[in-house]
Amino acid sequence: MLFGICVFPEKNVQDEANKWRIRHDPHYCNIPPHMTIREAEEWDESTLKLAVDHLSKTTASLSPFKVTFNRVSTFFPVTPTLYFALEDPAPVLTLQETICTGQLAQTLHNYVYTPHITIGRNMPPGELHDLYGNLRMKQMKLTTIIDRVHLLYQTEQGGWTAYQSFQLHDS
Repeated sequence: MLFGICVFPEKNVQDEANKWRIRHDPHYCNIPPHMTIREAEEWDESTLKLAVDHLSKTTASLSPFKVTFNRVSTFFPVTPTLYFALEDPAPVLTLQETICTGQLAQTLHNYVYTPHITIGRNMPPGELHDLYGNLRMKQMKLTTIIDRVHLLYQTEQGGWTAYQSFQLHDS
């Protein structure tokens, strides 16, 4: 079964992202707006158990934090993707680095991890550039508290649902 790890922003950020995702993100129906912490991967029962133990221990030592999305950006020309970008990605980068250790250490990727919320993907270049040109001119300041990490699994229908959530604890 495919498992992945993410954080979900609060409703106000999800609502704003969904205004764009409903039309521009083919994954709109499969998962709410989120920031991926660890990419999806096939796990067996023993790997799942190790991951749950690791997440339980790791999140117990982490405190909730606030992030602000302050602009729209794109991964073009690497991929035709638009996303909400973080004013300061450091707290999410620290979370990702802390979680992706030990049992959840990842092999090297062909890209640099960039925490974000996707609002459009697989867009034709003209549409991507037009929308990006319009959205980058708009003022944006969406703030959310990150207070839990979610271990998700992919259902047979292609959607993603929570297997278990792990609350970050105040130190």
